[in-house]
Amino acid sequence: MERALDVGLGHALLAAAVALVMLKLLHPLAPRLSLLDFPQGRKDHSHPTPIIGGLAMVVGFLVVMGLTIPVHAAATLVAFSVASLLLLAVGLYDDRFDLRWYWRVLAQGVAALIMVYGAGVRVEHIGVFGIGDLGWLSVPFTVFATVGIINAINMIDGADGLAGSLVAVCLVMLAAAAIYAGNHSLSRVSLVIAGLVSAFLLYNMRFPWQARAKTFMGNAGSAWLGLVVAWVVFRLTQNAGHPVNPVLALWLIPIPVMDCLVLTVRRRREGRSPFTAGRDHIHHFMQDAGFGPTQAAVALAVFSLCTGLVAGQMMRWDVPNHLILFSFLALCVGWYALSCHRARALRFFAAIRALPVFGPVPGAVPAQGDKPAVEPSAPESAPESAVGRPAPKERDRLRDAA
Repeated sequence: MERALDVGLGHALLAAAVALVMLKLLHPLAPRLSLLDFPQGRKDHSHPTPIIGGLAMVVGFLVVMGLTIPVHAAATLVAFSVASLLLLAVGLYDDRFDLRWYWRVLAQGVAALIMVYGAGVRVEHIGVFGIGDLGWLSVPFTVFATVGIINAINMIDGADGLAGSLVAVCLVMLAAAAIYAGNHSLSRVSLVIAGLVSAFLLYNMRFPWQARAKTFMGNAGSAWLGLVVAWVVFRLTQNAGHPVNPVLALWLIPIPVMDCLVLTVRRRREGRSPFTAGRDHIHHFMQDAGFGPTQAAVALAVFSLCTGLVAGQMMRWDVPNHLILFSFLALCVGWYALSCHRARALRFFAAIRALPVFGPVPGAVPAQGDKPAVEPSAPESAPESAVGRPAPKERDRLRDAA
């Protein structure tokens, strides 16, 4: 086990190094490739930002796995590479030209079918309510679950460092579960991708020395990471030789799944499409309650880590599957009830933001004798009335400025 962990960590460091090199090389090329995300509408950034994170991570993954994967697993790598390149190509096109949502979903479904028929990775049982083998429902359920996970990651990718942090935590926990279950090859793959995401976060998160994100993952990156999570989860939970409770996967990536489910139900109840843009995700509530982007990302990542540790104990204690599922559904129902009343949700997150661990609240009156807190200047958001991409002349000016 220790040797498998050492090898996995070594491959993860190699993947991180390759990703950093790719990010460094691609960053100056982004304006020429028109891979820039422009500030507009509901977006919070104020500068044109390269959308190259997904491309860098996919290339880094293919390079590292091509150098390290055993020969007997080459067929699986080919299938995964084809599915990855499909989502990368469609995602990059979407990042540049804005595809209709149904074209994205179609590409995601095709990638899921490649996973099923090219690599034999599918959901054959869910282990709850006495449901055994899914039979002919296995393929459609796998496609549905894969598309759902991909869009859950895409929807949560709305704040600097958020989606990457949540996926990195999820992959580390999946690697730990794989090691515990004896599936060392899957643990190495999980750690490699966690290394890629960690390198990307150095360019995507805000730090004291980095006031804004230097690059985004884009739809290409979020779609690929969603496929990665689905692939690893299905391999881990559907392998008869190393069984891990399928329902536990919900607790390893709870925020994207919960946010996507609740958002879909709430928007459908309001007569809106779940695919429309809006500022009603969980991180938007947190930011409106006073959280900075990095604070929101770290807080939600820590929450995910805690739920993952609880899930690990559930696995060790053989907690009944239906109780694990009902506890997750209770979490979703609680967030739905809270988020349906915006003022109540803001008060809830404001109370959490006021905890000493998050530091002084910007704009708060300092106690007598304390030095006034200096509020960092936040980037100006684009006006809410802005719709669509900037006009060509304005886009050229912003591209030159980048």
